[in-house]
Amino acid sequence: MLSGEYVILDGAVGIALPTVYGQSLHIARQETTTISWKSFAVDDSVWFEAELDVIRLEIISASDADTALMLQKILKQAKKLNPEFLNDSQGYFTESFLGFDRSWGLGSSSTLINNIAQWAQVDAHQLLWNAFSGSGYDIASAQHNIPILYHLKDGRPLVEEADFNPKFKDQLYFIHLNQKQDSREGIANYRNQSFDKSALITRISAITEQMLKCASLAEFEVLLQTHERLISESLNLSTVQSEKFTDYEGAIKSLGAWGGDFILATGNEDAPNYFKEKGYTTVIPFSEMIL
Repeated sequence: MLSGEYVILDGAVGIALPTVYGQSLHIARQETTTISWKSFAVDDSVWFEAELDVIRLEIISASDADTALMLQKILKQAKKLNPEFLNDSQGYFTESFLGFDRSWGLGSSSTLINNIAQWAQVDAHQLLWNAFSGSGYDIASAQHNIPILYHLKDGRPLVEEADFNPKFKDQLYFIHLNQKQDSREGIANYRNQSFDKSALITRISAITEQMLKCASLAEFEVLLQTHERLISESLNLSTVQSEKFTDYEGAIKSLGAWGGDFILATGNEDAPNYFKEKGYTTVIPFSEMIL
């Protein structure tokens, strides 16, 4: 998510960018009464496996209890939305393949929910909200191969395809902060703050519109910094630039849940070395991250 962050939850308009990294789900029938599940990491190693009873969706075995419970919850909610889903004793062999490091926070859960929704032939946003929470922007982004404008109106997701292909994209970099942030904790912190949400929604939505029209890097940097300051004041948290990169000459913006995952930085060809020297070795140019 390029703009919007937590304010998307209250109706702000944000820009969501699809990444080249994704997740696929392969499904095959098998002559059992179970769902045999395997999840593969980007290096093709199995990071999770489980077996569930296809009729009652009870967990028979699992390599990780928490992940198994999450999977069980998604499948049960999908079945509630479509009673025809998994309605016989026919078993399945399923394999999920991640195209990115699990610690990156690029949407391993949301892409999985989107894939299961397609399998069950149900609405992916409704499946997300029935099983968990969130704005649903990541579900919408998983369903598009181009940038989108996303916001919620009366609890309904509204999606509009957007033209975001800045001339200065070769001066934009995504840097991973070497830690994964819990988005649910971030949402809870946002909900606990007291501020004028209506004014913030208006200002963040305006920045989103200006980002689409932005013609110069200098103007874009001002928008990034303004957005970052507004969210910082609303969350009562310091910006990542003031905490970690005070000597960096370009602009830096948090992406998604504050405190972890990726940031966006503007800079020249020396920017990757700056971050790598500070121990942040995952530095991805815009053109290599965004579809």
